[in-house]
Amino acid sequence: MTLPATKPILKVTDLETVFSTHRGTTKAVDKVSFEVYPGETVAIVGESGSGKSVTSLSVMRLINTPPGRIAGGTAIFQSERFGEVDLFTLPEKQMQQVRGNEISMIFQEPMSSLNPVYTCGKQVAEVLLLHTNLSKEEARNRTISLFEKAKLPRPEKIYDAYPHEISGGQKQRVMIAMAMACEPSILIADEPTTALDVTVQARMLELIDELRVKENTAVLFITHDLGVVAEIADRILVMYKGKLVEQGRVLDIFTNPQHPYTKGLLACRPKLTAKAQSILPTVSDFMVEDAQGNITERKKSSILEELEQPAPASIKLKETTEPLLEVRNLKVYFPIKKGFFARTTDYVKAVDNVSFTVQPGETIGLVGESGCGKTTLGRSLLRLVEPTDGSILFDGVDIAKLSAEELRKSRRDFQMIFQDPYASLNPMHTVGEAIMEPMHVHKLYNSNQERKEVTMQLLEKVGLTREHFQRYPHEFSGGQRQRICIARALALQPKCIICDESVSALDVSVQAQVLNLLNKLKQEFGITYIFITHDLSVAKYMSDRILVMSKGQIIESGTPDQLYLNPQQDYTRVLINAIPKGEPEDIIKAQQKRDLMKAGSV
Repeated sequence: MTLPATKPILKVTDLETVFSTHRGTTKAVDKVSFEVYPGETVAIVGESGSGKSVTSLSVMRLINTPPGRIAGGTAIFQSERFGEVDLFTLPEKQMQQVRGNEISMIFQEPMSSLNPVYTCGKQVAEVLLLHTNLSKEEARNRTISLFEKAKLPRPEKIYDAYPHEISGGQKQRVMIAMAMACEPSILIADEPTTALDVTVQARMLELIDELRVKENTAVLFITHDLGVVAEIADRILVMYKGKLVEQGRVLDIFTNPQHPYTKGLLACRPKLTAKAQSILPTVSDFMVEDAQGNITERKKSSILEELEQPAPASIKLKETTEPLLEVRNLKVYFPIKKGFFARTTDYVKAVDNVSFTVQPGETIGLVGESGCGKTTLGRSLLRLVEPTDGSILFDGVDIAKLSAEELRKSRRDFQMIFQDPYASLNPMHTVGEAIMEPMHVHKLYNSNQERKEVTMQLLEKVGLTREHFQRYPHEFSGGQRQRICIARALALQPKCIICDESVSALDVSVQAQVLNLLNKLKQEFGITYIFITHDLSVAKYMSDRILVMSKGQIIESGTPDQLYLNPQQDYTRVLINAIPKGEPEDIIKAQQKRDLMKAGSV
């Protein structure tokens, strides 16, 4: 492996960042020290709340007003413009020249980072006009060139497009182009691939790495998923509750982790190579933390012992069993209208002649890239999107032909867990009210007192407490909000639940907890799942059968082992090959490839 330059481009020493509220002071970053060298990729990993994003925002000095402040430490940066400076004491006017010019950042959520009232091109050109002497025409040409480097299709068209007119992956590429506009010395990427398809994620990682090699840019890559950075990082820093608990070379971290928290993070994510198992381990299975915050490694827990036992045999469905759900020739077409009279000139075939069956108690995985039609298919099964044609036989009744009143009654047995739990919960209602509401609508139980008691039991069933009944959605973490949505879906005792990307944006440990919960509820209540996801490793872990969608059609189906060991379609092979595997041999190959790329650029 190529040795780093002798002098780091950034050296952070004893960084402390605190947040002060009426409840007291919280130390979000606690005495963190690290170095980043030119042309090197350093990954900061940890769960939500570990302090990794706050660390990067502190380096950019974007946390400098109450309630947050940098309470101590130094950040020595080798500036081309100002020489060796401490970013924490640099005058604000000079810091503005460094920020966005010499140190750039790709933020986690591109839609909220891009201004919706300006075109994508103008927002990137604005950075160039602010930090360079380019004319407007030169800035436009440079922006289009950056879009080409970011491998955006039709760069000129995207220059004039607004953020809502392009996909999530394309918005993220616009953010990368903006961050690289002034050829920064350091690029900070804060969860740049969260909730992206595996193929789009692979392209994003490849693009960032290419820019690193060509410009000798140092990359500080922040993520909650160790698997994502396995093949693109040189070193890994592991953070937990504001502290740096472990750091080292990628291969060392993956093959010989020292801290129990790191061991837990590596074990939480479902792996393609792992044998079928009844339960996923979580971080708490590897460590014990006392009241003072001291961490010790847990002795082998009952869960880890259970993982070593053979997996329980899958429930064998009788061939004569009638399917719970039978979809026949389902179509969902959206008209394309043009002209003054808005005549329909064509159709977007979001779901195109799809047929499949689902047996009682079965979990069907529905996978594919964004835009393949999987979410539209899921919504159309509940008629949240009206089908254009076809039939949806649920428990022998064609949902597609039901009246509005009959449809409302049928939804008691057929529920959905949406991708964004915060957006699907009313912020004005307590979680207790949110869970009780469907019981009111369907007139379940005889009194509010009964409904309240059932709600309390559901909260406990999903790993929350009775005290949470009176709290509001904003008082919970993402994983807890998803549990609330699961409790609400269970309130009507449904036969089938559609899970639409229900774990896509969760930390790997929280994701493991939610997947374990869904499997436990399946065994306890006999629930049938349609599990929509872009994460094929999660689909393999959860599913009895997998359906692969592309361009509105199901192009391949089979058991997880059939699909992963012997895929029949090139599209399926591409999806599987794009999954970060994190195996030692893959890491070694990736590091060798990175060294060759670096040598070729010198």
